[in-house]
Amino acid sequence: MPRGDLFPDIAPYETGLLPLSGGHVMYWEQVGNPRGQPVLFLHGGPGAGAGAVHRRFFDPGHWRVVIFDQRGAGRSRPLGELRDNTTPHLVSDIETLRRFLGIERWLLFGGSWGSTLALAYAQEHPERVAGCVLRGVFLGRQTEVEWFLDGLKRVFPDAWAAFADHLPPAERGDLLAGYLKRLCDPDPAVHLPAARAWSQYEGSCSTLLPSPETVASFAQDRTALGLARIEAHYFAHDLFLPPEGLLGRIGRIASIPAEIVQGRYDMVCPPETAFELASAWPGARLTIVPDAGHSALEPGVRTALVSAVERFRRR
Repeated sequence: MPRGDLFPDIAPYETGLLPLSGGHVMYWEQVGNPRGQPVLFLHGGPGAGAGAVHRRFFDPGHWRVVIFDQRGAGRSRPLGELRDNTTPHLVSDIETLRRFLGIERWLLFGGSWGSTLALAYAQEHPERVAGCVLRGVFLGRQTEVEWFLDGLKRVFPDAWAAFADHLPPAERGDLLAGYLKRLCDPDPAVHLPAARAWSQYEGSCSTLLPSPETVASFAQDRTALGLARIEAHYFAHDLFLPPEGLLGRIGRIASIPAEIVQGRYDMVCPPETAFELASAWPGARLTIVPDAGHSALEPGVRTALVSAVERFRRR
C-alpha cells in the first residue's frame, strides 16, 4: 500500500545486542536525531517484532527513536523462547534499555500488544513517561482474548475456518490449547505450519480491505513463529497482567497525556476497548479513524498516528 504520508526510509545510526536475564539477548536500534526528544517504539504481538517501516512514523530531524525487539521476537534471541518471557520481564527489559541508553524520560508509542506493554510500563514507571501514543488498544482481558480466538468468526468466518481447520476436529473445542501444543513442539515440521496458520489468521483480519501484502508479511517464518508461539503463551497466562487489570491501575498514570488512535472497523481489537480506556483516563484524547481496521499501516491510521506524534512534538 502507498506510504507517502510517512517520513522517508531511514537507517539506524546505532544498533546493538543487549544481554538480558534468562539467556535472552535484545536487539535494539536508534534512528533519527541523537540529541532529539526520545521516543520508544513498542511492537505488537506479543512476539511480532519491529520492522524498518516503524521508523517512519517519526520526524528524524526531531526525534531520537529507540526501537527494540521484545524477548523471543524478531532479531532478539533465542527466537520464540518462552522461558522467562512474561510482561514483568518485558517491563524490566525496557528499564534496562532506558538506563543503558542514558535516557531520563521518553514518549511511548505502541499499537495492539504494544499499547498493552506501554500501559504496563507506564503504570510501573510513570516518572519515566512523557506521554503515550497508542493505537488499536488491547487491555489483555479474557473477553478480548476470547474475541480473537472465537468471536472474529462472526466477521471473518472464512479466515476463522482456515485457522480452526489446521487442528483436527477433536481439538477445535479449545483452539488455544491445540495450537499451543503444536507451537511448542520442537519439530519445525509441526510448529512452523501451526505458526503460519495462526499468523495468517491474524493478518487476514487486520485490515479494512483485503491486503495480500499484510498476510504475506505475517506468514514469514521469523514473524510467524515469534508471533504465534509467544502470543499463545501469553494468552494462556492472562497476558501476565495484574489481577486488577490495566484499567484498575489507571490512576497511576492519570496525569500523563495520551493520544489514542483507533480504527472504527478494527476487528482484532474492537473500538469499545479504546473507548473504555479513554473514558477512564483524564489525560487521554481519542481519535476514531472512520475508514480503517487494525493495522498501523491503514492509510487513515498512519496519518492519525503521525499527527498525534507531531502534537507531542509541539507540547
